[in-house]
Amino acid sequence: MSEKCPNCLSVRIGKNNYGKKTAGVVGASAGAYGGFAAATAGARAGATLGIVAGPVGATVGGIGGAVIGALLGGATGASAGVILGDVLDDRVLDNYRCLDCGYSFSVDPGCPDNIR
Repeated sequence: MSEKCPNCLSVRIGKNNYGKKTAGVVGASAGAYGGFAAATAGARAGATLGIVAGPVGATVGGIGGAVIGALLGGATGASAGVILGDVLDDRVLDNYRCLDCGYSFSVDPGCPDNIR
């Protein structure tokens, strides 16, 4: 990494990634809830129609569909959240931190010295 701390000029720089971590958790939670809600609605409709197959088949299918929907929704939401968080880290937040003095700063790729 070619970044230097604007405070002490150290080259020992770390990344905070607060946006990526937070948005990933929020996205996973929202996606899991959305997937679970959609799968539950589908399971209710399937259970109503699946009474012909018997109550056990309808129950097992409904629970399995809800769990799979929540898992897939959570994975999709987490992926979207991580991408959004990465953009927030790069464009909005002071994502870089000096490991020597603790100063937090952003890097601007358009600036000649790369420091905002």
